[in-house]
Amino acid sequence: MLARRPYSIAELRRALRRKFGAHAAVQDAIARLRELGYLDDKKFAEHYAASLARNRALGSWRIRRELKAKLVNYRFIDPAVKVAFEETDERELLERVLERKLRTLRLPLSQSKLHSLCQSLLRRGFRSDDIMKAVRARPELKPVADDASVEDLEEQGT
Repeated sequence: MLARRPYSIAELRRALRRKFGAHAAVQDAIARLRELGYLDDKKFAEHYAASLARNRALGSWRIRRELKAKLVNYRFIDPAVKVAFEETDERELLERVLERKLRTLRLPLSQSKLHSLCQSLLRRGFRSDDIMKAVRARPELKPVADDASVEDLEEQGT
């Protein structure tokens, strides 16, 4: 299993128990893999977080959720996210994602398209205040309709 992809300790334990049952051999195998250095939640979390930030352009909140879904020990999640964003600046990443999304949008934006854009950036794990700063810094993203303001969108996003 480890030859295909890396696993967190709890994720591999769950997979082995599902396949072989709750035998003592599963615990022995996990202990032996940890002893040999094949299983290490800290290294796994750092590698996985850096990969998600660099390759999938996800924000810190989404990376935390992904690490929790991989059953990584909670004490390794925040340090791994910090290490990932030492290499990649989160605001620059947000700007790149926003630029990529703007290529597919027709300007000028309606209120609903602007709301949809902000929601998609929130789902990618970026902070709402960073999103609003990035959107406000771009004059081309000023919505056409004046009945709903960017502040209304900000309230809905948080």
